[in-house]
Amino acid sequence: MIRLHFTADDLRRITLAPAANALSETALSVRLSLRLGARGGVGRGPVPAHRPRSAAREWHRSLRPGAAARAGVLAELVAEDGFLPDFLLQPAAHDFAEGLDAAASTPPERLALDLGVPDPSGRHSGPDRPGRWARRLAQGPSAATRALREDTRRYFETHVEPLWPRIRRDTLADRALRSEMLLRGGVDALLTTLGTTWRWQPPTLHLPSPSTYDVPLCGRGLLLLPSWFTTGPMVMYRPEAPTVLVYPLHDGADGIAADDDGRPEALAALLGRTRAHVLGLLRSPATTTALAERACVSLAAASGHAAVLRAAGLVDTVRTGTAVLHSLTPLGHSLLEG
Repeated sequence: MIRLHFTADDLRRITLAPAANALSETALSVRLSLRLGARGGVGRGPVPAHRPRSAAREWHRSLRPGAAARAGVLAELVAEDGFLPDFLLQPAAHDFAEGLDAAASTPPERLALDLGVPDPSGRHSGPDRPGRWARRLAQGPSAATRALREDTRRYFETHVEPLWPRIRRDTLADRALRSEMLLRGGVDALLTTLGTTWRWQPPTLHLPSPSTYDVPLCGRGLLLLPSWFTTGPMVMYRPEAPTVLVYPLHDGADGIAADDDGRPEALAALLGRTRAHVLGLLRSPATTTALAERACVSLAAASGHAAVLRAAGLVDTVRTGTAVLHSLTPLGHSLLEG
């Protein structure tokens, strides 16, 4: 169990990451691939305790066997037991290139601490983690840094970047849902609904973990970073900045079924004035309640319009507890843009 301890200052300083983090998603996709194995084969580690998103499982099934091995040295830096070196997160990076530059510029002393290997002075920090190549990286030779850059960039471009529009869209939908929960129910609602197995008992957030850690946030706050590929929570403690909590974003396939066979009929039903208005209102994602308020219709009517739009492939819906969030699909955006 990981216990995050909040003060009043921490509760006032909870922030949401503005977008998906390309570097951390790349590393987490390698870890997920290692854990699941290749094309239904047996991975080197146990099946994750928490199920990956259904879309992530589909992504993994689409890969050629041995995809994780083609991550090169990056595959040696992640572990199936949940370990991910902090320098591969880079939560402040705006895109993949910026994140990779920051990771490759990490000082050797910090790398040694993250990886649990001896630093250039021979001192050892933390438990033993990845082996010989990680030791070379922590010692700082340019060849090791160059290999990290090249292998990570190649894996991102071939295995993650083609999926990036969907990852970004799903992350924005999750962010809108968290914002809606915060606006309508405050911090308690936000923290209560972050994970189905998480417990918010003020002033402590309890996260499932095989090991027990107590993490005081020390008044610096918490940055919430959603992930498409992670299967459980990860915490990055930063002494001079808000602690980072990486969490699985909601699986849009859970509890929401799309009627692919009925799409032609559903599209014909879109010709009504009110439904076209509802589609336009969803340029900004909204819960059913918020959508009803925007469109000045009843909750039942808003839910019905959203169901027809979803069946037509124009709207995605994700569910968390009793709340649902509707957002446009790329097809919905294209229709509105003509």
